[in-house]
Amino acid sequence: MELIPASKGAFEVTINGQTIYSKLDTGVFPDTDDMIKQMEAMN
Repeated sequence: MELIPASKGAFEVTINGQTIYSKLDTGVFPDTDDMIKQMEAMN
């Protein structure tokens, strides 16, 4: 996991170069449980 500072309220979750969530696209922060499920599904 790596935290990369950004501007304009960006919050993006990227795994192995694949963006699985973008707050810039949705306008809201992700649900933690949903993020965990998506990460587990990628294994």
